[in-house]
Amino acid sequence: MNDFQYYAPTRVVFGRNTEEQTGALVRAFGGTRALVHYGGGSAVRSGLLARVLASLERAGVSHVELGGVVPNPRLSKVREGMALCRREQVDFLLSVGGGSVIDSSKAIGYGLCCDGDVWDLYTRKATPKACMPMGCVLTIAATGSEMSDSSVITNEDGWIKRGLSSDLSRQRFAVLNPELTFTLPAWQTASGCADILSHTQERYFSSPADAEPTDSIAEGLMRSVIEMARRAVRNPTDYEARAAILWAGSLSHNGLTGCGRGSGGRAGDWACHQLEHELSGMFDVTHGAGLAALWGAWSRYVVDAAPSRFARFARNVMGIAEADDMTAALAGIAAYEDFLRGVGLPVTIGGLGISLTDELAEQLAWKCSFEGSRTIGSLRVLDRADMAEIYRRAR
Repeated sequence: MNDFQYYAPTRVVFGRNTEEQTGALVRAFGGTRALVHYGGGSAVRSGLLARVLASLERAGVSHVELGGVVPNPRLSKVREGMALCRREQVDFLLSVGGGSVIDSSKAIGYGLCCDGDVWDLYTRKATPKACMPMGCVLTIAATGSEMSDSSVITNEDGWIKRGLSSDLSRQRFAVLNPELTFTLPAWQTASGCADILSHTQERYFSSPADAEPTDSIAEGLMRSVIEMARRAVRNPTDYEARAAILWAGSLSHNGLTGCGRGSGGRAGDWACHQLEHELSGMFDVTHGAGLAALWGAWSRYVVDAAPSRFARFARNVMGIAEADDMTAALAGIAAYEDFLRGVGLPVTIGGLGISLTDELAEQLAWKCSFEGSRTIGSLRVLDRADMAEIYRRAR
């Protein structure tokens, strides 16, 4: 096990009707005038937004609202939010929605505290020094942004998707009511579960070979999500399944499943995520579905670098009994793809409705490699040619 630091400062308020506590939480963390940031009409139609606003009023917290966040959140909305917050003298950011809304709030929070262009932070031309305080009411289990240090934003100028990780953007609190996820369509439920699983897999498939008890925690988490994803797709109002998925989403991306893995305080391979960011940046696909479409091609491309690790995943997560490591590893990859198909997700880029030509594969690899200037991955380091080949194999 490698040395590590673990930091997860977010207060989690979990259970039925917990959104009623939102105003008191904002007030407890110093908020007096909040930006209420949300996505489409579902928060309005369901009555959730009204309940949250009433909670703010009871706590004596004034507010302004900004809706319209879309999946793969846009830089233009971030800039709109920054202008609104400055004009209205907002001192707290409150997200009501899923990971896209939280990521948009994080970018707004960074932008309000930097002198230059907020996009420079996401392209590493500048380093964040501060961020506005924020909290969230979560409605989708997927990205884990409610407890992570990460956010991802898409710049419409070139459709470039970039991530930024900093403890400065940690949520002060996260309100998690599983009942708020009951109305999610099966596609969104399954895509969210694929994203949750990928956050654990990105850390699990990295060095060193073993790191107990982190590995066992990760394996139990993955088994749980696989089982509960099947249940939630069959029965959207299964409270226990929804609760397990919602909590797993937070645990998968708050750093717990990376403790003792990697180096420099940040564990994981993250090649699949980097590859998918370019896919959803260019084609605006659902992030979890994009990960599902790429995972098999990536796994088969790198499996020979760590057959025993893939074999452990196959045996301990997918229930494969093969004795030979490589045989078990390949069977485990196939079994995981069967799970993805079973909950309605694609396992190829073509399954996303995208006809990927060789030219497009090269273009994606060019963007993913930052125009040939970087490699990705740690289990097996991938250069631009490797990236293009994985895209081709995934089509």
